[in-house]
Amino acid sequence: MAEELYFIKTNPTIAKINLYNKLSREEENILKLLSPDAKDTLENIKNKVKDSLEELTQDELLLIFQWFSKAYPSDREETKTQLFINGIDLFYEIPTTVHAENFLHILSDYEKLLKQDMNYIVDSRNFNQFLIYGIFLTDIINREQHPDNILCEYLKPDNQSLYLLAENQCGIKEFDHTIIPDLQHYFTDLYDLTKFYKGSIIKLEQE
Repeated sequence: MAEELYFIKTNPTIAKINLYNKLSREEENILKLLSPDAKDTLENIKNKVKDSLEELTQDELLLIFQWFSKAYPSDREETKTQLFINGIDLFYEIPTTVHAENFLHILSDYEKLLKQDMNYIVDSRNFNQFLIYGIFLTDIINREQHPDNILCEYLKPDNQSLYLLAENQCGIKEFDHTIIPDLQHYFTDLYDLTKFYKGSIIKLEQE
């Protein structure tokens, strides 16, 4: 069960230099904070970072997150700054378990409908299409309370198939209406933050 969801943009060129050097320079500290048994894993992470940050598995990336979080335990913003300096831009997060779980349920349904597995590293265009679907879905469910969603009306003409998909899904599935306004907010924020971005986006689940 995901307790938090992180959304990350990467800069492999910066990571190849900064993150690799930081991991090499602070290896002893990392192993103290994580586990001495992680030495082989750390070596593997360093080799992958040297090629491309996006070669890391979700577990390996989570290890890096854990280390940065433990290195700056009292300052969340400093953790994010240090990650950014090292090529990992944590640009958005969904910090509540119930919201993270429901976001992932909507994603899972979307993947089944399109027969498309987006994995944890996803092309920004595919991710953007999912977000538009999520905006439509939450808007249709929430329409009685907020009938005038300007963004939804703006997106609809160019995304009719996604709108029909969301409309159909609303007809066959039950949703918890109490959390829909928050999910609508998350989908809209993520769309605004990624609509012009061309790289990969990493979706990281913290359990």
